[in-house]
Amino acid sequence: MSLNLISLDITAEQQAAALAALTQLEAALPGLISLEPSERRKLLWMGDKSEVFCRQTVRVLGDNPDIVPASLDVAGAQADLVALDRLRPVFERLGRLHSRLDDTTSALGNDIMDVALDGYGQIKLVGDAHGLKELRKEIGGRWARGPRAKPEAAAS
Repeated sequence: MSLNLISLDITAEQQAAALAALTQLEAALPGLISLEPSERRKLLWMGDKSEVFCRQTVRVLGDNPDIVPASLDVAGAQADLVALDRLRPVFERLGRLHSRLDDTTSALGNDIMDVALDGYGQIKLVGDAHGLKELRKEIGGRWARGPRAKPEAAAS
């Protein structure tokens, strides 16, 4: 028995509006970067505990410029903290939207797969009598298995 988790009608206009909004969001945040996986692995990770350390250290350095060597970019770190604080609400909201989109597309896929599996079973059951044998074989390719690998003989 099919369980329809979601019924959703997205019009072409809604899709276009959402894509336009994403384009606008991308244009509003032109400084965002993309890192290669190898670059990402090399980054220092600032977790929750590290963030407290970083904020306190940058504040102390800013309050005591006489102890800061010229090579240490405290002003840059202060600006980075401001940017981070401004991006976080956007990131969190996008994360919630991403989660809802992921759940919605998963539920839609589930509903489609559920009907397709039940329908394929029906096609297997009575399709040949309705001239659907070749179509059944064609769509059944999803379940086709290749030849099984022969087990290697155990070395004695």
